[in-house]
Amino acid sequence: MQTGLLKALRAKYASFYFTETLIIMDLLPYGEKNLFSFIYPRSKGHKPADDFSQMANTLGNLWWAEKKRTNKKYLASRQVLTAAERAENRTDSIKPIELKIPSIKGSSLLYLKLGKTDLESCEYQTIIKKKYRKEAKKHHPDLGGNPDVFRKIHKAYEDLLSWADNPTFIKRLGFPDKWFYNGKQNRWVQPIPDYPPDQPD
Repeated sequence: MQTGLLKALRAKYASFYFTETLIIMDLLPYGEKNLFSFIYPRSKGHKPADDFSQMANTLGNLWWAEKKRTNKKYLASRQVLTAAERAENRTDSIKPIELKIPSIKGSSLLYLKLGKTDLESCEYQTIIKKKYRKEAKKHHPDLGGNPDVFRKIHKAYEDLLSWADNPTFIKRLGFPDKWFYNGKQNRWVQPIPDYPPDQPD
């Protein structure tokens, strides 16, 4: 996703989300206390990313036209910001939340039918053992199960027990329901999912 416009507007944070009829980009520039919202209609048959690109191109053209006219970047940025709806005292809606995501392979979770939210429980060791027993019974070779699948389940169990002995987490900023832009890193981050397990290797 495009970041040039956000750099030009000195965005500290931004978020992007959409409905069936609208795309919305909320932006908080450095030094501002209020939020700027750019709201554009969706194009029929277009993907949200295409609509975002169209919006960014429109705003970028506005920025460049003003920069060419005045030869001042700050005036060009101000011109673009006047095209936004200004929302007072709404900056909390764009400040990201910090999530701690267990640093464990998604395939290990998948084989035991676990979600990463299960690892947030204080009873995670009991949950891991219970899930392992359930899957092991289903796939044990002595009970007609597939030996390869059983080995993968057992390896996943060992990996999870090892993680449980010394739990580690990845900290991530973002939102569960919208894209997030961090000005310090100059990049967009996808919506943080509700910890669906990755597909196995």
